[in-house]
Amino acid sequence: MSKKATASDAQLILQLYDLRREAEMRKARNWWIGEFWPQSADDFLKVAFAMGTQENNWLRQVSGYWSMAASFVLQGALNQELFLQPAVSGEMFLVFAKVHPFLKELREKAGDPHIFANIEQVITGSKFGRERLKFNLKRLEMMREKRAAAKAS
Repeated sequence: MSKKATASDAQLILQLYDLRREAEMRKARNWWIGEFWPQSADDFLKVAFAMGTQENNWLRQVSGYWSMAASFVLQGALNQELFLQPAVSGEMFLVFAKVHPFLKELREKAGDPHIFANIEQVITGSKFGRERLKFNLKRLEMMREKRAAAKAS
């Protein structure tokens, strides 16, 4: 159980929110949530290794942002329970859910065992986080099915 949330925790949450509102970050977040649907480690790495492309920038911007925010929790600078509230980090769960099915392979192929490690630790570090991840994995599967049906029609 983490310490009780403080006014400093709330201030940091608001600062993180402000960063998410920056124009390029909004584009990156929209791309991650609406357009980027990797089905495998190779799909992810294709974008990750396409240096200089807009998609590569967006991939790194969003994953780096959530990894940084998760590091605040892991290092004790931000209350975990407050951070895990869906209104605060719901997007992080969707981002992680998109890579979760092939995370082990992604780490192996990239040669980096730390890809998404901060995010994974924060999400799996509590019962609430684990349950929220399960919910988001199911939600993402429904979204994938709807996208596939829309493309087929």
